[in-house]
Amino acid sequence: MNDQAKIDYFTEADSVAAVTTRTGARTDPRLAEVMNSLVKHLHAFIKDVELTQDEWGVAIDFLTRTGQMCDDNRQEFILLSDVLGASMLVDAINNRRPSGATENTVLGPFHVDGVPVFEMGANISKAGGTETCLFEGIVTDLEGQPVEGVRIDVWSDNEDGFYDVQQPDVQPLHNNRGVFITGADGRYWFQGIKPVSYPIPDDGPVGQLLARLGRHPYRPAHMHFIVSAKGYDTVITHTFVQGDHYLQSDAVFGVKASLIATFEPVSGGKTRWRSEYNFVLTPTTTA
Repeated sequence: MNDQAKIDYFTEADSVAAVTTRTGARTDPRLAEVMNSLVKHLHAFIKDVELTQDEWGVAIDFLTRTGQMCDDNRQEFILLSDVLGASMLVDAINNRRPSGATENTVLGPFHVDGVPVFEMGANISKAGGTETCLFEGIVTDLEGQPVEGVRIDVWSDNEDGFYDVQQPDVQPLHNNRGVFITGADGRYWFQGIKPVSYPIPDDGPVGQLLARLGRHPYRPAHMHFIVSAKGYDTVITHTFVQGDHYLQSDAVFGVKASLIATFEPVSGGKTRWRSEYNFVLTPTTTA
């Protein structure tokens, strides 16, 4: 056989093999697995929709503009991952938990490090607000036993729908943010505000894509939580405001039924609202 005939030249029918057979023998096995699968599915997609040259050009331009939109304060590719449901799917695969354990959802782009630790019961709303809310609950293990020493990192938007990092010249540093540590009873409580719905940044290519797809950019109102303790899986999640208009159409698909919390009006209390939500942690497993 002529040596020339042994070469895998690129053809439409054998496009996947033509690309994947070029992967070197010393390539990291996991990298090879991921890239070969990516090529397989990418080529299948192109063949399925019979992508045109012009459409591929639009895709390249979209990705280019997405990258150009990124800076130290904004990550447009994460936003793209979110609105395509990719962020939630990766999260779901990597955070499978037993029934009864608190579920994860997306971290979101507005978490910051270095937030001060407050005494239990403190008010995290430095700029005040009319729709004040008491957040409280208990952190337990799967057997219902309270967990001591749990670090609870919380943050939310203000009543105008903006996080402090979005308005550094308007809101005080660490407004509506705080860290709390549970005692032996596993209980937590703090004062904040009742969160409101808000749009994800939609002034870039991802926002333009949503508009072309007839989708809105809104997230339902929610309070962010990172709940962590030694010996347990860290929970990154939200509690969503029951009855919010956008619960069934969250732009980033972050809502899970188990994370919808009640917000009850309070008469004669320190706050106008009260929201109770209990967290259930899963023991860390080691291979």
